[in-house]
Amino acid sequence: MLMARSVLVTGGNRGIGLAIARELAAAGDAVAVTYRSGEPPEGLFGVRCDVTSTADVDAAFDKAEAEHGPVEVVVANAGITKDTLLPMMKEDTFTDVIDANLTGAYRVSKRAIKGMLRMRRGRIVLISSVVGTMGSAGQTNYAASKAGMIGFARSAARELGSRNITVNVVAPGMVETDMTAVLDDTYQEKIRGNIPLGRFATPSEIARVVRFVASEDAAYITGAVIPVDGGLGMGH
Repeated sequence: MLMARSVLVTGGNRGIGLAIARELAAAGDAVAVTYRSGEPPEGLFGVRCDVTSTADVDAAFDKAEAEHGPVEVVVANAGITKDTLLPMMKEDTFTDVIDANLTGAYRVSKRAIKGMLRMRRGRIVLISSVVGTMGSAGQTNYAASKAGMIGFARSAARELGSRNITVNVVAPGMVETDMTAVLDDTYQEKIRGNIPLGRFATPSEIARVVRFVASEDAAYITGAVIPVDGGLGMGH
């Protein structure tokens, strides 16, 4: 019988992150989630953490490891948007998004690697976006942060492969979350018109792909960017 793996999902209290956490827990893993505000989700071990703080990230790992043992799977999902057209974008609007999304993934991955190197195994999954390869007007900051994850992951995959640590990117398209629910209906219909499958994804559809990438079945996949976007970004 396989032992439950210790898993940490950042931004795991809602939306895609919560769906990922619940999917991995259902697969038998011992899952901890980080959250920045609100309350931890019911049935999961929650740790308050802001991924823009190295001290917070270190403390979150310490608590997760005290509860479940060394983290074997980490999912860097926490992120923010601050959409503004480039001519009006203030520098801190750009750097805040880079710090939370891309540098946050670096902080989380770097801390996770410490234990993984000792165990000589591990799974790092970064949640990027179709926007990272296609671009999106008003999202130069967000697109740059999500595109940066790809170069980061592929470089880390080359560094860590000899230690049986895989690093992969899952790139969702449009997903039914609180973030997309606020979009104007007309705009939503316009986006659906560009998606070959004609609909948004559910968070669980993203979560199931993450579950696969984190599983033993994906042991020979590393440095990959896996789109889960209904065909929206094909060719990019």
